[in-house]
Amino acid sequence: MTAPATGTAAPSFEHLLARDDLAWMGQNTTHLEPPAEVVAALEESTRRREFQLYAPALGFEQLRHQIVDDLGLTGADAWITDGAVGGLHHICTALAGSISRVITSDPGWPWPARFAGLEGVPSTTLDLYSAEQGYRLTAAQIAAVIEPRSLIYLIDPLNPLGSRYDRAELTAITDLARETGSLVVHDCTYRHFATGHTLAAELYPEGTLTTYSFSKWLGLAGLRLGAVVAVPELLGRLTAVPSNPLGANISAQRAAIAGLTVKDAWLARVRATNTRNQETVRAAVERSGLGRMVVWPSHGNFVAVDIADSGWTADDLCAAMLDRDVFIRPGTYQSPRFGERFVKVSTSVPQEWAERFAAAWSALPTPAGGR
Repeated sequence: MTAPATGTAAPSFEHLLARDDLAWMGQNTTHLEPPAEVVAALEESTRRREFQLYAPALGFEQLRHQIVDDLGLTGADAWITDGAVGGLHHICTALAGSISRVITSDPGWPWPARFAGLEGVPSTTLDLYSAEQGYRLTAAQIAAVIEPRSLIYLIDPLNPLGSRYDRAELTAITDLARETGSLVVHDCTYRHFATGHTLAAELYPEGTLTTYSFSKWLGLAGLRLGAVVAVPELLGRLTAVPSNPLGANISAQRAAIAGLTVKDAWLARVRATNTRNQETVRAAVERSGLGRMVVWPSHGNFVAVDIADSGWTADDLCAAMLDRDVFIRPGTYQSPRFGERFVKVSTSVPQEWAERFAAAWSALPTPAGGR
């Protein structure tokens, strides 16, 4: 079985997993030593053989309350899903009959438009690779294409560039959604790394679905755990027939409960490491002359580097870094229109990996035609 085509050749994750010497800086996942409480929760769940049991269909009540409290969305409810992407898939397919169009961005994340497309819902992709507009969608762009009952998919902070929306920008977008009877999916996967972040659900609670992930800030990517958060009336449209009525990974939920219990101390460590590593990456890029930082500071656990004037293509540069045992991601995965201009580097990783990145990047030659 092969993975669906994404428009670019990519290294096999299965093959990469076999490389013990690899610096994983291409998936935006956290690779630091996890909190002892999280490891203990996983071990205890295994000791009790909970892997032989199904979890509650909507997730453990304690975890659902913790997520809502973490977001500060009083009056909302949470549904625990098989990763945030599992929730996105169910939103786009379960609500397809009531959605007229999906509005998304380039660069962005291609899967929601593909999910809805399976149900025959058309999509419109708006360009945002522009310093003039802050590398984010504008309300004016959305207003030009929105129609009644649209679904606006906002990634905030934006994977893969690291930009985020301010409150005034979100207010303008949610006002459009309310006027047209449209929904907003606010993909907040990277919210824990952002400063000054605003939730669209604070502005438009009746029409916003917020997605939440444990893959990035807590590093539970392989356990596949996330959530969709919304007011009960809206969330009930999804949970009446959940995509997984047997419940999300029970051991992962135990780990997530433990992680949220120690969140403040853990996040202080992760964010400090993330900031230090982003500075290491920036210094290496600036010294080399091979590119420029696209958004600085980044509000995610990654940075994007524009290499348009370097002489490299994004895919070739990433292949050259992989030859040096550093895995980073070409923009072609998330941007058909601008992907050859940039690469993405994950930074919530051990400091030693960031230093390996810097050494490998500095060793890259300048191809003919580069500036």
